[in-house]
Amino acid sequence: MNMADSSILASTLTTRGYRRVGEEKDADLIILNTCSVREKAEDRIYGRLGEISKFKRRKPNLKVAVVGCMAQRLGEDLSNKVPHVDYVLGTDRLFELPDVIEGIEGSQSVMTAFGHENMDMIVPIKETPYSGFITISRGCDNFCTYCIVPYVRGKERAHSADYIINAANEMAAEGVVEITLLGQNVNSYLYEDVDFPELLRRVATETDISRIRYMTSHPKDLSRKLVDVMASSDKILPHIHLPLQSGSNRILQKMGRIYTLEHYLKIIEYIKSHLEYVSITTDLIVGFPSETEDEYFQTLEAVEKVRYDSAFMFRYSVRPGTAAAKYDDDVPEETKIRRLNRLIKLQQEIAYEQNQREVGEVRNSLVEGFSRRSKESMRARTEGNKTVIFPTSENLTEGSVVPVRITAADAFTLHGEIVEIS
Repeated sequence: MNMADSSILASTLTTRGYRRVGEEKDADLIILNTCSVREKAEDRIYGRLGEISKFKRRKPNLKVAVVGCMAQRLGEDLSNKVPHVDYVLGTDRLFELPDVIEGIEGSQSVMTAFGHENMDMIVPIKETPYSGFITISRGCDNFCTYCIVPYVRGKERAHSADYIINAANEMAAEGVVEITLLGQNVNSYLYEDVDFPELLRRVATETDISRIRYMTSHPKDLSRKLVDVMASSDKILPHIHLPLQSGSNRILQKMGRIYTLEHYLKIIEYIKSHLEYVSITTDLIVGFPSETEDEYFQTLEAVEKVRYDSAFMFRYSVRPGTAAAKYDDDVPEETKIRRLNRLIKLQQEIAYEQNQREVGEVRNSLVEGFSRRSKESMRARTEGNKTVIFPTSENLTEGSVVPVRITAADAFTLHGEIVEIS
């Protein structure tokens, strides 16, 4: 979502006469689009602002803007704490940055009030010449107790289905092969009488886009109807990111997640029984306040049962302003680290085993360019959102979709060879 917002803002600035430069030292304006999900993300922003101060000393006319979630959360406090920041614009106001810089009447250097965002400004954006993001909804109404997102992103609001379909067709006409439909919780999308499964069906049947992804899902809203729609179209790629967070029902309840482990496992069972091939990924938190050793083991058992292809795994950290910030953060840091390390080790073992099941299979993969290590190899993204490396072919260009037979795999990467080039 932040990547999409950054691209939209950059595009908006370009249309107003601004020009991107390759290095910070050459810039007259430096923008940091921020995340507040974890404390570490905000710490990194403070570090970057410290580095940027040296450019400000050398070039007094340089303007520095902090926008997005951290700006929304801290507002004037951020401006007071870091005086060399010129503009602080929250999530509803970040696209007004050109107006603020140009001193348009009514604009201010610090703006964080909700209710000012124009959804028409949240336009589809090309990530590359062959892939793009379409934001279908913004905001979140779930209020999980550990999560700052509803407080910094605001209430859920959505684009119409017709707007999204037209945007996808415009992207297809420009050569885009793959789109990702974005939302804090895509499964709760509802515009008039169109829910997310119906939206996904219409994008698959009414557009020329050949590869469709979406993120992120919430277990309380992911329906059988959605899985059935995925099973009905080869355009909808078989990857589902479904955050579990914890394997303990008590902890899930304390997190405000609204579902039980049993409900979650029924969803997984339905997915696996109705999709011939699917890659399932997740988010997990260990060390949530009052989590016992037994409840931690319930998370390990759930991971072993589901067998995720990959996972984002974190130890709990307090986010000021959330409901969980009022809980006693009583799990010692060394215990959190121990639990996290064991979980990571288990998940890496499972990911390796899951990837061995790919060996021998042919995956239609979207070429993203050369591998990071050598131009003798190319990198592509499979239907299951896995990276595959294969020998370079002079006939291939970025954006091509090619069948790759998987010949080997580790826990993180697949390796293969092209079967044929159409």
